[in-house]
Amino acid sequence: MKLPSMVAQFRLNFLDYQQTTTTSAASMDANRGQNGIQQLLAAEQEAQHIVNAARNAKLARLKQAKEEAEKEIAEFRARTEKDFQRKVSESSGDSGANVKRLEQETEAKIHNLKGEAARISHDVVHMLLKHVTTVRT
Repeated sequence: MKLPSMVAQFRLNFLDYQQTTTTSAASMDANRGQNGIQQLLAAEQEAQHIVNAARNAKLARLKQAKEEAEKEIAEFRARTEKDFQRKVSESSGDSGANVKRLEQETEAKIHNLKGEAARISHDVVHMLLKHVTTVRT
């Protein structure tokens, strides 16, 4: 082989090698880029799962808090209603006792008035007859 043909052959081999190396490097860069994209997508999905789990936990806590609040409200309402009914029954009982006491006092006063009327009715009749039958001149 002649030297110029050897140099030409060497150049062809070198260019071939350079092209292969460049293609391999480009392919490796593409693979690295593809792997990076895949890693980013995986990280994004994991982050989305974490966010969804946190959101679900928050909703569960809110639901539990709402249920506890409703339970406390129901207990308070029941206590308040019980106190109200107790006070109503106490005041009704007192009212009934007051009514009975007033009726007894009224009956006693009526009995006393009838006794007084019976005691003085004879004197009142005589006084009326005296005034009716007496003529002033």
